[in-house]
Amino acid sequence: MDFEFMQDTFLRLLSGVPLTLNLAFTSVAFGAVFAMLLALMRMSGVKVLDWFARAYVFVFRGSPLLVQIFLIYYGLGQFRPTLQEWGLWTFFREPYWCAILALTLNTAAYASEIIRGGLQSVPHQQVEAARACGMSGFLLFRRIVFPIAVRQALPAYGSELILMVKATSLASIITMMEVTGIAAKLISQTFRAVEVFVVAGVIYLILNFTITRIIMAIEWWLSPHLRRPPAVKPALEAVHV
Repeated sequence: MDFEFMQDTFLRLLSGVPLTLNLAFTSVAFGAVFAMLLALMRMSGVKVLDWFARAYVFVFRGSPLLVQIFLIYYGLGQFRPTLQEWGLWTFFREPYWCAILALTLNTAAYASEIIRGGLQSVPHQQVEAARACGMSGFLLFRRIVFPIAVRQALPAYGSELILMVKATSLASIITMMEVTGIAAKLISQTFRAVEVFVVAGVIYLILNFTITRIIMAIEWWLSPHLRRPPAVKPALEAVHV
């Protein structure tokens, strides 16, 4: 391997990191809002809402993200006249927004189940204790249910965030010049696939390692009751001479 070439490749691929993080965090942010809505629909007890959420999760978790990106970017292009009439063509003609939409819809399906599991893991005793103190409705959700659910769901949601960072590589198939898109362009110019993809893999490893450290720090901050208490040294007995 040519390490000088790999160093130059590393610097060139770094220019795609901002777009990679932009795609990942934007889609996760939008997906979290939609996922919360889906989780509440699943737990609402209303059959129509429950079955809609179930069907949505089944479709988007059961089909490949690559197919979803193709359907949104290439498939909806067949309905260009209709989209122009509705004023939506300016949105769907941009590969960036199509990638954001596909990633958002995909992560919402997975995250909704993570959030639902977190909400259902809240101990019933703590909810009853809060009600005994006079809390109800949104106040109960904000002060008791939501903080505990976030702490329970955070490890799984961190894994979902890592998966979304890696999933952004699929945006390169619709001309997005993130890390993988730039790597593919370099390979077409240099025909040195091994070195380029090794460097790209290293960049993804660095990004995901950083994210895991941040998630672990947040998890530690949200779990003070799980921290080991500081050791208390016994006081020295006074020695009387």
